[in-house]
Amino acid sequence: MGTDQRGGAARSRRQTELREYLRSRRERLTPSQVGLPAAGNRRTPGLRREEVAVLAGVGVSWYTWLEQGRDIKVSEEVLDSVARVLLLDDVERAHLYRLAGLNPPQREAAPTVPASPEMQRLLDAWSPRPAYIRDRHWNFTAVNDVARRVFGYGETDHNCLVSYFTNARFRGLHEHWHEAAPDVAAGFRADAARYPDDPEFDRIAADLAAVSPEFAELWARHDAAEHLNAVKAVAHPEAGLLVFDATMFPVLEHPGHHLILHNPRPGTDTEERLERLMASQPGGDTPTMN
Repeated sequence: MGTDQRGGAARSRRQTELREYLRSRRERLTPSQVGLPAAGNRRTPGLRREEVAVLAGVGVSWYTWLEQGRDIKVSEEVLDSVARVLLLDDVERAHLYRLAGLNPPQREAAPTVPASPEMQRLLDAWSPRPAYIRDRHWNFTAVNDVARRVFGYGETDHNCLVSYFTNARFRGLHEHWHEAAPDVAAGFRADAARYPDDPEFDRIAADLAAVSPEFAELWARHDAAEHLNAVKAVAHPEAGLLVFDATMFPVLEHPGHHLILHNPRPGTDTEERLERLMASQPGGDTPTMN
């Protein structure tokens, strides 16, 4: 199958999905849910296409074409109106955008909040592996004890970016600090671009640049990059070389927050070294990792 054929097949599938999705969202609602008077028995469940069109402020023919998956011009404003009428939540709204061939709108980031009891239990259960949660500004909201001991985080470490460039112990432990530093700065710039109206990113960057010449030089490059996975190598003074696969997961109930989990890298003896390290601390009778 050629490129044009594959593109046509993908577009056809998306149009079919859009048609079925809009129909299913429309049929799950009742007139009273959207402020319409009940109109006796209906032959079909849910709202009519005409009702959705009127409530969304679009033409009936246009909405019918949209629900039929026709190749028509769709704007963000119109999709937002349709999503509002159909009572879509943020996840459903983003799905509608994708089916219509548009990039989903950026979700509003939640203010910095402490880790929920469920997330804190997850961090504790991840032991003896490092884990932490950071907000959109890269402030730590929760750090498990293993991450503190492995990466050298102390009571004065409040921000992942700042600690990377100013925590001498962390810098000394990190095997590839200089090689990874450009990616760290580029990752923070990419996150800052997600929230152009938030001055806190500029404040953090300016304050850090004033005390870290390395960061100031990297920040001036204006590089931007996104990294959901990374390899971290730590030359720990007690445990020796520890190598981790680090993976970042969004915390969906708090947009902008991310959970970062570290797993011992396969093919290394990190797992055994880590268990011995954590077992050597007071009360450190740690369970064996699966």
